[in-house]
Amino acid sequence: MKKLVELALVAIVTVAIGIFAWTGIGNAAPPLKTAAGSTAEAHNNEGIENYNLESFQDAHDHFKEAVKADPQSGEAHYNLALALDKLGEHMSAAKHFKMAADLGQGNPEIENSRILKAHLKMLK
Repeated sequence: MKKLVELALVAIVTVAIGIFAWTGIGNAAPPLKTAAGSTAEAHNNEGIENYNLESFQDAHDHFKEAVKADPQSGEAHYNLALALDKLGEHMSAAKHFKMAADLGQGNPEIENSRILKAHLKMLK
């Protein structure tokens, strides 16, 4: 009986990990640079530094300011969405990923992002 329970637990964990990986949520995705000279550049760069240090709330705050500075920056929305995802705010992240997809057309890093695609499914 004990072996059966252990086997069942291993199966459940394996399936859960597979589903998590398949959805793309939680995948590590690096934040993106904004265009050089962009009004969002300074806050975006600060956000990237904080994100890479896993200081996600500080990264969020800087990315939010980057979006305010340049609301048309797909990269700034994408980065804000990454930080929101790390903070567990997936619906807010999905909305900013949608903005990133709309504004970042032509940017392959945005268009091919697995985490973006996974979050966009939440909006359907």
